[in-house]
Amino acid sequence: MKTDDKQVVQSKFFRKLKNNKIKCLLCRHYCELSEGQTGICGVNKNENGYLINLVYGRVAALNIDPIEKKPLYHFLPGTTALSLGTVGCNMQCSFCQNWQISQEKTILQKDFVAPVQIVDLALQYKAKSIAYTYNEPTVFYPYARDIALYAKHYGIKNIFVTNGIESEEVIKDMKNIIDAANVDFKAFDQQYYKRELKAPFSVRETLQLMKKTGLWVEVTTLIIPGINDQPEHLKKIANFIAQKLGTETPWHLSAFHPDYKMQDRSTTPVTTLEKAYEIARHTGLQFVYIGNVGLRKNITYCPYCHKALIERLGYQILSNRIIDGKCVYCKTKIPGIWN
Repeated sequence: MKTDDKQVVQSKFFRKLKNNKIKCLLCRHYCELSEGQTGICGVNKNENGYLINLVYGRVAALNIDPIEKKPLYHFLPGTTALSLGTVGCNMQCSFCQNWQISQEKTILQKDFVAPVQIVDLALQYKAKSIAYTYNEPTVFYPYARDIALYAKHYGIKNIFVTNGIESEEVIKDMKNIIDAANVDFKAFDQQYYKRELKAPFSVRETLQLMKKTGLWVEVTTLIIPGINDQPEHLKKIANFIAQKLGTETPWHLSAFHPDYKMQDRSTTPVTTLEKAYEIARHTGLQFVYIGNVGLRKNITYCPYCHKALIERLGYQILSNRIIDGKCVYCKTKIPGIWN
C-alpha cells in the first residue's frame, strides 16, 4: 500500500503539532508522536508528519464465529460473524487470552487484504455481520471503518469487541458505521487501569457516548478472583450500568482462566459468578448472563411476563420466541437488534 494512500486513510484521526510532531486521535492515550515514533499500541506511527496505520490490511486472525461468542445476545441471535483482528493493542492486560497477537508489535503478515476482500468473504460465508475483535480494534479503526462502509452496501452489520478506551473522536465517527459493541468493563478502579492495564479509566465515558451515538451496547466483565470479585465492587459496575446506560443493557459475567502472565490465580468459582448474577438482578438489570462455564443461566427472559424467550446452550440457540422484536407471549418489545 502506498504511503499517500495511508495518509488518506487516517487523515481525520490525527492532529498536526509543532516540529513535525503529531497527536494520534484514535484512543484516549492521545499519543504525541515525533517523526518516526510509534504509539503505545505499536502499530500507529508518525511518518513525515502523518499518522500511518502499519496494520491496515494486515490481518492476523480471521474466523467465522457465532455472534453469541462475541458475546452479543441481543444482536442477530443465531447468526454468524466474520471475525478479524490484527496485531497490536493499547492495553497491557496480564491475563489477555489473545496475547500472541494483541501484545505483538512485529508485523509479520505479508499479504495485503483489502476491505473489499473482507466483505467478499462475509458474503461468501453468508455472515450477517463483521466483528472487529481478537485484539483491540481501535488500533486498526481506519481499516475497520473502510471495511464497514463497504459492508453497508450489502446490508452487513458491523461490530466492535473492545476494551472501551476509544477516543471521543472515533466514537462519534462510528455513528451509522458501527452497529453494535461489546465493551469490556474490567474493573471499577482508576488505579487498577493505570497500574495493571497501563491505560486510562475511560470506559464509563466510552459506554455513555456509544449509547448516545446510537450503537447497540452490551457489557462484559471478566471476574478475576482477588481483583474485581468483591460484592461491593460488582455493585458499583451494576449500578453504573443501570443508572447510566439503562437497565435494559445486557451484562455478561465471564469466568477468568489462568493465561499469559497471570498464572498464579485460580479459575473463577461458579459460586462467585452466581453471586454476581444475583447482585446484578437485585440492582434492576433485566438481562444478565453467565458465560463460558457451561451454565444454562444464559436464557433471555421477557422483563414483563418473565417467560423464557431465547434459550442457549453454549453458543447454540435452542429456541427463539422473539418475533419482530417482541415477546411472542405478551408482545412486550425486547431491547436489541433482531434482524
